[in-house]
Amino acid sequence: MVGMNGGGCGGAESKVPTLWRLADEMNPAGTECGALEGEYVRSSHRHVANENQCSSAILKHIKAPVHLVWSLVRRFDQPHKYKPFVSRCIVQGGIGVGSLREVNIRSGLPATTSFERLEHLDDDERNLSIRIVGGDHRLKNYSSIITAHPETIDGRPATLVIESFVVDVPDGNTKEETCYFVEALIKCNLNSLAQLSERLAAADEDYAEPI
Repeated sequence: MVGMNGGGCGGAESKVPTLWRLADEMNPAGTECGALEGEYVRSSHRHVANENQCSSAILKHIKAPVHLVWSLVRRFDQPHKYKPFVSRCIVQGGIGVGSLREVNIRSGLPATTSFERLEHLDDDERNLSIRIVGGDHRLKNYSSIITAHPETIDGRPATLVIESFVVDVPDGNTKEETCYFVEALIKCNLNSLAQLSERLAAADEDYAEPI
């Protein structure tokens, strides 16, 4: 089950675990997410962490329609489209559940390559799950889930993106340090995803008019 330190997502009555959450234009830092957001986490982001692992979930509201955002997220073969620390991605064989990709990491991070497997892809539910199976980094037994959910912001179609993960705590680090590092990477990725999605949405005449 997902659980971490910091601010809240849901509460005792909603039976949603406390989560660290990304502050954005919709929910300032320290606020709790709504019941619907909490239900998304409860239903789609279940991770079972052992004593030597940490797990968390990050929420991001994006002012772009869900079909546009999902079209970027679902591309297992093109993570570099919105992940700024990825310089290149090579997929081995076809693209589908079980596919493997080699991701090259830009300088500035304590890693050079990551080998990742596509565990789950559901376009109807807009759910993508990836597991890291090797590479030159310290993220051992790392697994993530990312989902996209339609919503409305200022009368226009928008998207709530939730990304959660579970990972081993490396020797010499605490759970808090490990989660802080991974959360920082995900924050950067989701901010980049938001910027790209909102640029594309702004260029779309159909999106320019309120619904």
